[in-house]
Amino acid sequence: MKLEDMQIIAGVISTLMFVSSNVPMLWKAFTTKNLTSYSLGHISLSNAGNLIYWLYLFTLPVGPVWFLHGFNTVVAGLMLVGYLRYQGHNRSLHPIGERGELLFSSPGSCACSGNASS
Repeated sequence: MKLEDMQIIAGVISTLMFVSSNVPMLWKAFTTKNLTSYSLGHISLSNAGNLIYWLYLFTLPVGPVWFLHGFNTVVAGLMLVGYLRYQGHNRSLHPIGERGELLFSSPGSCACSGNASS
């Protein structure tokens, strides 16, 4: 087997691994609509970095890296849209737990406050 063939096979395998590792994150994000564990800064920088990286990628021949970076660009874009739609404008309206319950229902309910009842 030629070195070039091995490089292409390695590129395809690693691309499939990266893509498959992102699918559960996307599934969870868009089924729960809960993106509170992501920061807008990180998602924005990912999108900006992806756009800049395309300038470099256009100098390379088409191959697995094109598919991988295309997938990363789509994922970052979807995460940005999802974050802005489901988290960005509602952040101040939801100072509550992940499932909608209040984090502390009364001042004395927190064991760390020193007022825990026995």
